Amino acid sequence: MDLGLKGAKVLVTAASDGLGAATALQFALEGAQVVISSRNLSKLQKTAAKINEHSGAAVFTIAADVTDADAVQKMVRNAAEMLGGLDIVVTNAGGPPAGIFDNFNLQNWQEAIQLTLLSAINLIREALPYLRQSQRAAVLTITSIAAKEPIDNLTLSNTIRPAVVGLTKTLSQELGPEGIRVNSILPGITDTARVQHLMQARAERNQTTVEEEYQRASASIPLRRIGRPEEFARAAVFLCSPAASFITGIALTVDGGATKSIF
Repeated sequence: MDLGLKGAKVLVTAASDGLGAATALQFALEGAQVVISSRNLSKLQKTAAKINEHSGAAVFTIAADVTDADAVQKMVRNAAEMLGGLDIVVTNAGGPPAGIFDNFNLQNWQEAIQLTLLSAINLIREALPYLRQSQRAAVLTITSIAAKEPIDNLTLSNTIRPAVVGLTKTLSQELGPEGIRVNSILPGITDTARVQHLMQARAERNQTTVEEEYQRASASIPLRRIGRPEEFARAAVFLCSPAASFITGIALTVDGGATKSIF
């Protein structure tokens, strides 16, 4: 199926590795023009080179901190100048630290809100003037299954990520009449470099093997394995594509069935 993304102008944040990088690669494979951003320019450039190697597409890089409103404004403006506009924006950021309620002070909460919620708000706000000029405008917010089902020891994430989904749903209602689609995608545990490091740390702490820790993580997932980055990326890119032209306002879980909620 042709997703209709050839020549699409795409910005993906937090894309130097992990799910952001996988999503950027999938866009490039579909023929889109892509700008990737993160704080680390060196990592970005290496990721851009890898994407080019696999897709043949040119990928642009912009180093920016999504928690800095001025940096976000400059990033969006520069991305639009590089691409000649914007059709698709994927908001993504690292997750807030793990811990229970008693672990965090007010500053921790403010920093988590800035990282998880306000970064998405600022990015969408700055991108809207360009998206309003597009005939295939779409916004995708990458959140977490914590937005639907709280995860032990992730109090900050459990509290703030549902707000991102609330923002997404609200914007889908407000911007739908303008033809701008807004969706969320909620990944479960996925085999990124971060998760690989986590499994190694768990194995060392529990005096087990990495393979045993992967098996433990997979036990509660109906498909009995964790996800692959490219599986997440394919779902993300589809939601942003004209092939999903009548889908807006949804929060799609990509978790192998791990989330037990009905809706």
